[in-house]
Amino acid sequence: MENNLRVGSLFGIPFYINPSWFLVLALVTWNDGSWLSYQFPQLGPLAWVLGLVTALLLFASVLAHELGHSWVALRQGTEVKSITLFIFGGLASLGEESKTPGESFRVAIAGPLVSLFLFGVLHAIGSFSGITGPLAAMVALLSYVNLALAIFNMIPGLPLDGGNVLKAIVWKITGKPYRGLAFASRVGQVFGWLGIGLGLAATLGLTNIGSVWTLLVGFFLLQNAGRSAQAASVQELMSGLTAADAVIPNSPIVPAQSSLREFANNYIIGNPVSWKKYLVTDEAGKLAGEIWVDDMKQVPTNDWWDVSVQSLVKAAEGVQTVPATAPLLEVIDLLSEQVPALAVVKPEDGSVLGLLEKSSILMALQKKSEAQPA
Repeated sequence: MENNLRVGSLFGIPFYINPSWFLVLALVTWNDGSWLSYQFPQLGPLAWVLGLVTALLLFASVLAHELGHSWVALRQGTEVKSITLFIFGGLASLGEESKTPGESFRVAIAGPLVSLFLFGVLHAIGSFSGITGPLAAMVALLSYVNLALAIFNMIPGLPLDGGNVLKAIVWKITGKPYRGLAFASRVGQVFGWLGIGLGLAATLGLTNIGSVWTLLVGFFLLQNAGRSAQAASVQELMSGLTAADAVIPNSPIVPAQSSLREFANNYIIGNPVSWKKYLVTDEAGKLAGEIWVDDMKQVPTNDWWDVSVQSLVKAAEGVQTVPATAPLLEVIDLLSEQVPALAVVKPEDGSVLGLLEKSSILMALQKKSEAQPA
């Protein structure tokens, strides 16, 4: 996102513009200006100004479409990180996946419904307001662009809204979110190849259906649907796995009653992994804090037998815990740059089972993948 330009915010959602957007803005302005100039020669240079206004209103419609997704997501308690306009339209970036197929369906359908609503409003204005001339032409164009936006986005293949609707339906039927994702991804790839085929045929003059834009959109669909298919494969591997399955072997955990010498001999010396800090557990095995290895330098090594780990324990600030039975699909959403690891605890007594991080999740997935029959 470092290349995108922030241009404002609404409902706490920041808006960004990708540099590619300026290219398509210029193309749409040229197309709309040329059309208005042809329809109304008396406009002269004003036709290009109105072309720019029409193009900006078109992208305002795209923004409204994405705000539809975002508003429903916010209503359902899902964070919306940003909305970005780019060469192929707009993209609302959500903080997490929907928790149920119903929520997923509502978020997906909201955008096309907003576009259909705008089509209805603009069509009514054009039909009943009595406006004429260039203004009427601009309203008519914007109304049908919104209709086209709704119809195109309802193509049932990812990453389009119709693909997300299809994903939610298959998820509801099967009870497996990854199956909905996989099916909608495959359909998206089919439409991607179809767009590429039509675009190439049109470019070579073999058909009048399609254009260079059809080719580019096909590549866009194919690439993003492929990524979704990969995500579905990972989600399928994660299904059935819990946080306990991804605990780091020999996690950095030490009992508070151990002496510093025992800590050094049994946990640090000879350990192939160099941990900067260890979680500390009390006699019941529950989290009592953490100890930094460098803090041991405060105590002379000759005194290590007489000083316990408890004496150097600090509060475990920022350490989040998850139950060992938590599905791995939910646990992975909790990991971030600010939370690189989680403490896994037994739900029955709260004792610490171990530490979990992204690398250990990858190891668990690799282990499961190798165990599955070819």
